[in-house]
Amino acid sequence: MIIDKTENSKIYYGLGKRFQQAFEFISNNDLKNFENGIYEIDGKNIFVSVQDYQTKKEEDSKFEAHKKYADIQLILKGEEKLGFGNIENYLAIEQYNDEKDIVFLEERDKNNCNFAKANEGDFLIFMPSDAHKPCICIDKPSNVKKAVIKVKI
Repeated sequence: MIIDKTENSKIYYGLGKRFQQAFEFISNNDLKNFENGIYEIDGKNIFVSVQDYQTKKEEDSKFEAHKKYADIQLILKGEEKLGFGNIENYLAIEQYNDEKDIVFLEERDKNNCNFAKANEGDFLIFMPSDAHKPCICIDKPSNVKKAVIKVKI
């Protein structure tokens, strides 16, 4: 898991051509003004989901992971807390959904979970080895606008 500011995104071009394309798209577009929806950057290889939602209590959020795509989660407005940890420390609670590229998980040991606070302009990169629990409120539920850029691995 990586957390950083959008102004530092060029550092992560070294993760590969698709990550470079994704970060260039972020830099060249004002995603705050995008309507909710899915936008292709490079077909099914790179696309972005723009979404508005209300954060929720930690116990109301689930850990998830993906096999085919990495996530770049970019906070456009608001703030949230996200849990994360190595997928080896989690158990599947539902069967992997190949079509949606998602599996929901629970912790084997609560001591193996870390948390990060993300503010407007922050992004987090979650690779397939990272279980992550997004959309958690910090003090009380609040509105967030986020772009989730899916990068095929």
